[in-house]
Amino acid sequence: MAKAELLKIPVSQMVLGLTVKLPLSWTSHPFFRSKVKLEKQVQIEMIKGLDLSYVYVIEGHDLLPQIAEPEDIELPEEVVAEEIDYRPLAKKSMRVSQQHFLKSVNDSRTVFGKIVSDPEGAYREAATLVEDLVDHLYESETPHLTLVGSGETDISVTQHGISVAVISMLIAHTLSLTKSEVRDIALGSLFHDIGKLKVPETIRRKRGELTDHESNFLKMHPNFGYDILNRTGLFPEAMLDIVLHHHEFIDGSGFPNHLTEAKILQTTQIVSLANSYEILLHQHQSPQIALGILFKTQSSKHSNNLISVLVKILGIYPPGTIVRLTDDNIAKVMMTTTDVKQPHVWSCHDSGSEPSFRFLIDEDVQIKEVIKLEDLSEGAIKTLQANSPISFYFNHFNH
Repeated sequence: MAKAELLKIPVSQMVLGLTVKLPLSWTSHPFFRSKVKLEKQVQIEMIKGLDLSYVYVIEGHDLLPQIAEPEDIELPEEVVAEEIDYRPLAKKSMRVSQQHFLKSVNDSRTVFGKIVSDPEGAYREAATLVEDLVDHLYESETPHLTLVGSGETDISVTQHGISVAVISMLIAHTLSLTKSEVRDIALGSLFHDIGKLKVPETIRRKRGELTDHESNFLKMHPNFGYDILNRTGLFPEAMLDIVLHHHEFIDGSGFPNHLTEAKILQTTQIVSLANSYEILLHQHQSPQIALGILFKTQSSKHSNNLISVLVKILGIYPPGTIVRLTDDNIAKVMMTTTDVKQPHVWSCHDSGSEPSFRFLIDEDVQIKEVIKLEDLSEGAIKTLQANSPISFYFNHFNH
């Protein structure tokens, strides 16, 4: 064994290029060895997720200021390059996204419950929720979408609002809109359907076709929502515009004012598109089919540029899509990646047996085709939770 003096640094000061030693046994972390060369940001995030307060620097001292006194530590003479299993980090990342999503939905419900009785309190809590969403969006330069859900059989107004906010904010991020505009989009998305709470539940939850009277009443929800929020005198105009005009389309066929493109704010157009996609998603229970229908039947209602950005964000196979792989297993897309044909998936056999979480980008396997829910076995539906409602949240795992 060789003696070496190592620098002890807080995990917050790790940078790419360092080789560090973790003060843990090999059984307590997902790396194959305790010595890790930091070549990717995801390795730093993985280490931060281990709840460590410090690490030891083995190589790369010149990348850091001298911020701590070295300590003596026993080292093997040879440092063996480690192989990393990224799956534990990916699973943890998805769990964190799910937790953030559920908290956002619960916080949104609290806000909705206070908007009439305590508007100032509701506004403060809504602003805090928006800041949380903005923080989660900007955690990395390349946020992805991941599949999340509430565990309920129906999508609530608040759950729908969070998912619309996430899609809209990702569109805005891709277009390099300002943080102020992203905040308006987030706030408008959260509240865009609050007016539906003034629509009788028998109309909102009706499964069959609405009568003309019921349809006209439902179409009043943007006005109801605008009135509720505007009378508080607390919310910004751009956000109120989203609430009032999130069903307006650039061809003038929307409601309540039949506005055309030149009269619809870009921030409102973004939320209108995300909302249209979410509505189709809930109708067809397939993210990929919903995207196809939007592209084919609503291209005149939304800006071609915005639709292109949405397609880029969702990928060819958005999270929640059920697919068959080239190895003949079936799978549910869990998270988008930079390679649209090789997302991260939850896979099983046709019967539902042998479930596993897989990185297709690490395998010689791609998606072959999309599968309809009715073509799955009961076992596969249960294993993949294929009939669960679909919502989206940010994810920053990059591998």
